[in-house]
Amino acid sequence: MAHSTTATDSKPQRALVVAVDLRDPRRPLEPELAEFEALARAVGVTICERVVQKRDAPDPATLVGSGLLAELPGRAAALDCNLLLVFNELRPRQRKNIEKALSLPIVDRTMLILDVFAQRARSHEGKLQVELAQLRYRSTKLAGGGADLSRLGGGVGTRGPGETKLEVDRRRIAARILLLEKRMGEVRRGRATRRREPGTELRVALVGYTNVGKSSLLNAMARSDIFVADQPFATLDPTTRRVYLAPGIFARISDTVGFITDLPTELVEAFRATLEELDEADVLVEVLDASNPDTPRQRAAVEAILHDLHLEETPRLVAFNKGDAARDDVGITPDAFVLSARTGEGIDALRAALIERASDVRARSPIAPQATP
Repeated sequence: MAHSTTATDSKPQRALVVAVDLRDPRRPLEPELAEFEALARAVGVTICERVVQKRDAPDPATLVGSGLLAELPGRAAALDCNLLLVFNELRPRQRKNIEKALSLPIVDRTMLILDVFAQRARSHEGKLQVELAQLRYRSTKLAGGGADLSRLGGGVGTRGPGETKLEVDRRRIAARILLLEKRMGEVRRGRATRRREPGTELRVALVGYTNVGKSSLLNAMARSDIFVADQPFATLDPTTRRVYLAPGIFARISDTVGFITDLPTELVEAFRATLEELDEADVLVEVLDASNPDTPRQRAAVEAILHDLHLEETPRLVAFNKGDAARDDVGITPDAFVLSARTGEGIDALRAALIERASDVRARSPIAPQATP
């Protein structure tokens, strides 16, 4: 059963964080674990202590091994923890064995990301997408008798009122998923219809890691007031603004949901309607954080997701935001734009590049100019 990090009473949530460090030089643990804890704090959780175990591979039965697992209840009690946050993805067997040892709600990384999304979604579409992602995740994690059920086959007592609670849960989740998929299909068809409307304006999509300043950049370019906060996934619902570039030249710029390393499959699937905006873009503006030493890792994560979405061939401009606090070790290339949404530095150069792209789009457009009566 999936637990939410949202408190059900007035007692604040205090979490013990557990992580297994697999010592992969390509994926150092510290930056991703810090990101995990930032996600928890973003939904109001207090981190009491982190426990990191170095292993060559997760224990298949308990994730951390029986020795450390035996210590965790005492640590949690001493720190007055009422939540266990597990950085690594948990298999049903591992979750079940940890639940036996600790009488605490257990939330892994995917569940935490889903919980952040659930709290942040504001539009009807966004809420549909988040619920669909949560249900798909739950359907893969339902455990506690699945193997026994499969051995029972279709005999007496396995159908109708005699079916187990697990099977009832599966049926209800499957029915709800079908309903949500139908509604999301309607959303996708509506988006496709709007995208087919004729026009000659440049379509731009801002893409990038979460919390790099995509919404701030769109606000600066459109002189708008999209919600901005210094926290992960502050903006979930796609936002499009018609942005003035030059006399007679406008662009439709869309702010899309931020990416994250190993973005859960359930979220990619559920947010497909939003991500389809990227398919229709004439140009992607990949926004990076010039002030963050972790930017190279974040950029690699973005590149991997764009590859999975088959967007490598879409024309792209690279913009390093927060250029007023730029570091020398973030990999700024000569062809990239260095700008600051806060001060306005460098935005004119990006605007000029978009004007050039817009002119190309207008030249290729099959829509003839309307004759003046």
